[in-house]
Amino acid sequence: MQRESFRHAGLRFSYLDSGGSGPTVIALHAHWMEAAGFTELAEALAPELRVVALDQRGHGGSDHANSYTREDYLGDLEALLDHLGTRPVILLGNSLGAVNAYQFASRHPSTVQALVIEDTGVQIHEEPTFILQWAGVFARRQDLVDRIGPRLAPQLQESIRETNEGWTLAFEPSEMLESQRCVNGDYWQDWLASDCPAVVIRGMSSRFTNSEALQEMAARRPRTHFVELDAGHAVHVDAPAAVAMEVRALARAVSTV
Repeated sequence: MQRESFRHAGLRFSYLDSGGSGPTVIALHAHWMEAAGFTELAEALAPELRVVALDQRGHGGSDHANSYTREDYLGDLEALLDHLGTRPVILLGNSLGAVNAYQFASRHPSTVQALVIEDTGVQIHEEPTFILQWAGVFARRQDLVDRIGPRLAPQLQESIRETNEGWTLAFEPSEMLESQRCVNGDYWQDWLASDCPAVVIRGMSSRFTNSEALQEMAARRPRTHFVELDAGHAVHVDAPAAVAMEVRALARAVSTV
């Protein structure tokens, strides 16, 4: 995947693009993660599908921001599509990225051909204040890994950076806490506002969702199905081949409409 960038709202945004002439999948990561986590999925989808994975504001190689509201994230996504000059697209999102995807679809139905929603519900109420202890610069990489802890550290490997002063995270934990507070809410109205084909994917080992809630999401929305895969919260990281199979099936379905 090639690293590219564009500017919007006074910020520089970084993204990865697998290239190709096939239908475009816009991949949106979770809080704390970044575009690089979609590399294996992009490889699994090539050359049939082009994957563009955005480092969302405050993450990865994109600039930190003063604001992380819902409208900020949706405006960033629209700016990416304007920059790419490609519509309609398939939106794939995990956690934060999934909320951004289905909210964007509710506002721009003609732009979104299909939705892939990874391990994310529509009633979100999280307060991860524990991430504040990850802030700062650590003398050794292992010191930072130990501070994050064994459960979450494997998910954050791509977000760890070495600087002249030591080891730190690509994101600022206090900004991510504010972003999460802006995500919290009830989004049934947004979820049901679009009717493009969609798949809701749950990781069987996820601690963030339960099967019944995500099955209800699929049942209440037209042209939507539910699948569980052997994975955790970041399903595309743990099971890229299986996620690719679902994405490819959706892409073929919309191409025949």
